[in-house]
Amino acid sequence: MMTFQELQIGDYFRIPGITAEWVYRKASSSCCSLNALLQPIRSATIVIPLTSTEITHYFVTKQEFLKSLKQ
Repeated sequence: MMTFQELQIGDYFRIPGITAEWVYRKASSSCCSLNALLQPIRSATIVIPLTSTEITHYFVTKQEFLKSLKQ
């Protein structure tokens, strides 16, 4: 685990205690995005950075969900 401040802009992460399906992305030094919506976040917030495998799984799952909406 690390703090939000330690992440690089563009990194994907989760917040401990929040549902695992919610994946955030660091948008700036004080904001993150969740489903393209910007949200303020404290720099000292503890976060769990996602590995490349977890990021790939997130996008595959999201793409499958969007495809299911077309049917």
